[in-house]
Amino acid sequence: MPVIQADRLREIATALLVANKVPENEAQTVARHVVNANLAGHDSHGMIMLPNYIERVRVGHIVPGAPFTIVQESPSTTVVDGHWGFGYVINERAMQLTIEKAEKQNIAACTVFRQGHVGRLASYPLMAARAGMIGMAWADSGRSPKGVAPFGGREARLGTNPWAMAVPSDLDGPFCMDFATSAVAMGKIKLAEARGQEIPRGWVVDSEGDLTTDPAKLKGGALLPLGGAGEGYKGTALAAMGEIFCGLLTGLGFGVEPSGRHNDGCFLIAIKVEAFRPLLTFRKEVADFAHYLKDTPPAKGSTGVLYPGEIEHMAEQKRGAGGIDIEDATWKKLGGLATEAGIAGQLGFV
Repeated sequence: MPVIQADRLREIATALLVANKVPENEAQTVARHVVNANLAGHDSHGMIMLPNYIERVRVGHIVPGAPFTIVQESPSTTVVDGHWGFGYVINERAMQLTIEKAEKQNIAACTVFRQGHVGRLASYPLMAARAGMIGMAWADSGRSPKGVAPFGGREARLGTNPWAMAVPSDLDGPFCMDFATSAVAMGKIKLAEARGQEIPRGWVVDSEGDLTTDPAKLKGGALLPLGGAGEGYKGTALAAMGEIFCGLLTGLGFGVEPSGRHNDGCFLIAIKVEAFRPLLTFRKEVADFAHYLKDTPPAKGSTGVLYPGEIEHMAEQKRGAGGIDIEDATWKKLGGLATEAGIAGQLGFV
């Protein structure tokens, strides 16, 4: 696998998007988000997604330059229609607006509907944390094709419905959680398939409802909910709540519509810490709490406890310095797109 520096990946992503009629400012936003996902170790939401986004633009499922429409609002709430724009662009703007409202009202919430894939969900709560707030984001795929079987079933009826929260702290890295309510994110299955790797038993059932380690057998099968075959009722409950907040509350609905168009619905919250505690005191106490967790004696076979978000911070440090591994299949697709656009030489693919 080639190892590529983050700056070059951002340049490649921006150029390929612009070559496919994406406005440069939007292309830069998408490029920043996908490369940041790679830097954090979440390759399933990184450059591997770019060819898919370009295909969605070409077939009209993502609309570059789409308007950002506020359908309904109050001093502390907002309902946003993204008109099928890039989820990165629409959701980032919606989170920024939510932060601005929370600055005045102490707490604010926003729903967003009709937008493309929003990528690594932690990106949006982290915006709030940088502003001295607690941030939360929840997402689902509206009436797009589903990938997760509810506990006790073998047919996909739920989205992966990720949930993320971040809080400000004095730690070197962010104190942040971000996980799918399925046993694993869909992108990790696609990543394993692209790399020719098996997946752990307990992530996926095939079309017959049998557990499988072959990522290709997800086709016709389904992801299992968080907790897997044993305690998947917990993941099912979380995913169902995600459908309520991000599908029903946004107005996207549930089930699957025939178009197959991916549309992320999001529920965003920003909470001003100063409305409850002095920010500097809170930041210090969060860091103290993280160190308290890390001081736990390690279990047998463990290298020790990590606070939520620490593994991503370590990945960012390592990959920021040493570069990012890009699987051969993705690199080949990126090179093919560059050749199509007549910019392969410019981007160093020849």
